[in-house]
Parts: sequence; structure tokens; C-alpha cells
Amino acid sequence: MDSRSTIGFTGRVYSDRSVTALLLSNLLTIVLAVFQQWDVHILMWIYCGQSLVIGYFNVHRILDLKEFSTENFRMNGRAVEPTPDTQRKVAGFFALHYGFFHVAYMVFLATEAGATGPFPLLTVLVCVVAFYFNHRFSYHYNQSQEQGRVPNIGSIMFFPYIRIIPMHLMIVAGDRFAGDSLAALVAFLLLKTAADVVMHVVEHAMARGMVAGRPAGSANDVPKTSSE
Repeated sequence: MDSRSTIGFTGRVYSDRSVTALLLSNLLTIVLAVFQQWDVHILMWIYCGQSLVIGYFNVHRILDLKEFSTENFRMNGRAVEPTPDTQRKVAGFFALHYGFFHVAYMVFLATEAGATGPFPLLTVLVCVVAFYFNHRFSYHYNQSQEQGRVPNIGSIMFFPYIRIIPMHLMIVAGDRFAGDSLAALVAFLLLKTAADVVMHVVEHAMARGMVAGRPAGSANDVPKTSSE
């Protein structure tokens, strides 16, 4: 990223109201986590909830597209046209794949990663609901900002997976982030928040044509779905 891109990225962070909403949602989780001394297991449930919210609004984003590109995007090894039928198939495939991915992840959380104390269901739900309203605001705010653009539908379908990488890095890290370590808790919170903001800004910068390069979905081939 050159200096001009860096300046544009920094300005985007400070001027974007949806970034502010995202930071506030993360701040609520950070404050509750520190004061209630949560372990990472509880946070992973919250961020799993946020991840599902991201997927929910991404399905709406795909279905609400008025115009979109399918350049370099394939399904079943074949090029596809930017038609309503393609739109529905892409949304359906994303919903199924993303949904099954998270079902498997929640089974892992329920059976493999044990919390060290009572599960604070109410405050976890409060945090997830806060993320819901954050992403709802972001969806409508950025939809109006991105009018007139023709996004690549493959980029839109695959980008949510990039946003949830920090959460799944915690699975790989495993024992390093388990237990009552405040340092591990704070490190996880800061890592997740920073990655959340960066990927949010990059995603919408791509949608507005601020990031050069081929579409994120250009090299991907969607496998066959049951609808075909």
C-alpha cells in the first residue's frame, strides 16, 4: 500500500460513521469482558454471533444488488451471466456453506472449549444484539454510499470469510488463549477489534473502487449446488 492509499485508508477510518458504530460495539464487549472477567471461550460465542450477523446481512446484500459483475466468476466450472437466477443461486450457496460452517463451529465451542465459570447468557445476547444493530446500520449506510457501483458478486460472497479469520485463529491458538489470563484476554480483544475495523474499511473501499486490483472472487469457482 503506497502513501496515497495509506492516507486514503486513514481518512476513511476517521470519516466513516459505520466504523464508529463498529468501534462502539466492540468497545461494549471489551468493557463487559474486562469488568466481568470473561474468558476467551465466552468471547468466542459473542464473535460467533457477530459472524452470523455478518453472514445474514451479506445474504441481503447479494439479493439486493441491482447491478453486479460476474467477471472471472464461475459456478460448476462455467462462466455465469449477471442475472437474477445467478443472484439467487449465489445467495443460496453462500447461506448454506456459511451456515453449515458456523453450525460446526458452534458444536466445537459447545463440546471442546469449556468456560471457567457460569455462562453470562444475558450479557452475551446484549453484545450480539449490539453487533446486529451495528451491522444493520452499516449495511444501510454503506448501501447508500456505494450506489452507482457495479460490484463483483464473487467478491461479495467470499469477503465475509476473511472478516472472521481472527475468531478462528483463536481455535488454532487453542491453549495459549485459554484460562483466566487478563493479558491473553486483552490481546484477543485488541486483535479482533483491529482486524474488524481494517477488514470493514477494506471491504467497503473495494466496493467503492478505492482499492485497485482484480475482484476478490476472480480466482474462485463455486462448486455445484442442489439447485442446479
